Amino acid sequence: MSQATARHILVDSEEKCLDLKKQIADGAEFAALASEHSSCPSGKQGGDLGSFGPGMMVPEFDKVVFNEAVGEVHGPVKTQFGYHLLEVTSRD
Repeated sequence: MSQATARHILVDSEEKCLDLKKQIADGAEFAALASEHSSCPSGKQGGDLGSFGPGMMVPEFDKVVFNEAVGEVHGPVKTQFGYHLLEVTSRD
């Protein structure tokens, strides 16, 4: 079964998500922004979600994590929890 590692930033608006994505594109550190802005407890670890397989996260996550490019920031991804920026850090 496929496994992936990823990190994310969870915020309450698409606008905030897009602003953070621009900051990352301009050179801001993903982990620092996650620590400062993410409403998910994983923010304290720089947004790190650890390792997981398909079906362990919400479907919107799986679609990105198991299909999109590794090492790029994807989003905004809307889920029942809010808006996410996702970075797939590895996948096998």
